[in-house]
Amino acid sequence: MRRLIASTFLTLDGVMQAPGGPGEDDDNGFAHGGWSVNYWDDVMGEFMGESMGQPFDLVLGRRTYDIFAAHWPRVPDEEGAKPLNDATKYVASRSRPTLQWRNSVLIEGDVAEGVAALKQEDGPELQVHGSANLHQTLLRHNLVDEYRLMIFPVVVGSGKRLFGDGAIPAGLKLVDSRVSTTGVVIGTYLPAGELVTGSFALD
Repeated sequence: MRRLIASTFLTLDGVMQAPGGPGEDDDNGFAHGGWSVNYWDDVMGEFMGESMGQPFDLVLGRRTYDIFAAHWPRVPDEEGAKPLNDATKYVASRSRPTLQWRNSVLIEGDVAEGVAALKQEDGPELQVHGSANLHQTLLRHNLVDEYRLMIFPVVVGSGKRLFGDGAIPAGLKLVDSRVSTTGVVIGTYLPAGELVTGSFALD
């Protein structure tokens, strides 16, 4: 069985929309694209290198796929390019796009069922990067096995959130953490079952 990993850049107020640049995703008038760019450092580079230093395939939404496909095949010698170009890319899309980046496969039919079927196969772990809309489907169907979250010291006020309205209440277990020199908190979390509540009230 293959594990599915959600690898996500987040603001302090939980937004994952358009971390890489203006125009990356301006849905609903989002005007803060590129909020992550000035915080990159060697600690983050090391963490990403560890994440992509083992075999993996990708599960991507259409918008993130198009962004990746427009960049990584053109820079095959850039650091990090080879594992992304070599990985099989499973793409979720409501249309039937032509997928020209090599090793790209359209997820046919229902996306949640398609991803669940992929997880039952033998093969490397499945990593999801970006893909805000796809994440909501994965979360609703309890398909995420691990979260690798990079939380940036910025607040943008609105935008697409990883845990959006309707997220299933649940506990998480922190299994690894580090902090970049620029204040990015990097945490790896595993699902820990149902949310358990309590009270500080005196009996």
